[in-house]
Amino acid sequence: MSNYPFRPGSPKSFVAYPSGEFDLESGTFRKPRKHRSLSSHPIKMIRSIGNRIQYYCKLHPLLVFVISLSFGVSILILLSLYERGHQMTNNYQNYDVSSSSYPLANLQNLVMVAGHSVYTSSSCGKVDKEDSWFLESYQKNPGQAATFVAHIQEGIGVAAKDNAALLLFSGGETRRDAGPRSEAQSYWAVAESKGWFGQEDLRSRTLTEEHARDSFENLLFSVCRFRELTGTYPQNITVVSYDFKEERFAHLHRAAIGFPESRFFYVGTPAISTAKVAARKGEAIVRAQFQEDPYGCRGSLYRKKLGRDPFHRSIPYPNGCPEIEGLFRYCGSAPYPGSLPWPKELN
Repeated sequence: MSNYPFRPGSPKSFVAYPSGEFDLESGTFRKPRKHRSLSSHPIKMIRSIGNRIQYYCKLHPLLVFVISLSFGVSILILLSLYERGHQMTNNYQNYDVSSSSYPLANLQNLVMVAGHSVYTSSSCGKVDKEDSWFLESYQKNPGQAATFVAHIQEGIGVAAKDNAALLLFSGGETRRDAGPRSEAQSYWAVAESKGWFGQEDLRSRTLTEEHARDSFENLLFSVCRFRELTGTYPQNITVVSYDFKEERFAHLHRAAIGFPESRFFYVGTPAISTAKVAARKGEAIVRAQFQEDPYGCRGSLYRKKLGRDPFHRSIPYPNGCPEIEGLFRYCGSAPYPGSLPWPKELN
């Protein structure tokens, strides 16, 4: 009676509550369930979301397509705007960083000759003949070609007297029937063929501005071209054109860009005697239009400008003159209110 099989210290001690779960129906113990790893939950969630999206796509395919297309277009627009802004910033930085590489950095004054026609002759031997130039109906007068030649010679004469002057012939590809030839290149080619540059120094500081489509752009674009070539803005500006256009250039256009009157000069040559009356009448109309629309960005002036761009040339400005970008973008009847890189007129 003293040897109990289950007394304490027995090698086969009785386990009152064995591990696991007891099944009352079978009378056996089941192994405990293993806890599932928490790391599998995100995977199940992702699969569940994917299944729901797939189901929704099957249920509303057109709506899903429209949403996807809109999202893609939005991304493309954002990328395009970012790339454009980045490219413009790089362009401005290039102009600022490479200031030591400006080809004519020593020049200070601008002499601008406004173009009025395109030279179309294959020979430069008849520069004073009307059939050598492409003329509009109102320009087809005897002696008209000689007035263009006079502008070229006047501009060269002014620049030759000033070693710090950059001479620019300004005018774009304005006539479709004249082909892709610019007014500016026409004037430069005539001067070159006649040997009017004289000293090599004057020839090297005579260039072109080949995008202007009206008189206001002749002035504004030439100022920007000056900045591209010299790295600075002109201290003085001299414009060469017809004498009856002095009011337009020296007052309306000069005031529109806010350039000081004391540093702006004008050299005018006369129109031919048979066309003076008609020229002055036409000038009065255009001058009145610029008084109402100083920047030529609305109405008839704007339409005329578009008509003088038959080959849809891309205008590079104001990439070369970022300091006056606002002036290029401005369109209003009041003077441009922003800051400008040249000093204001002293009272």
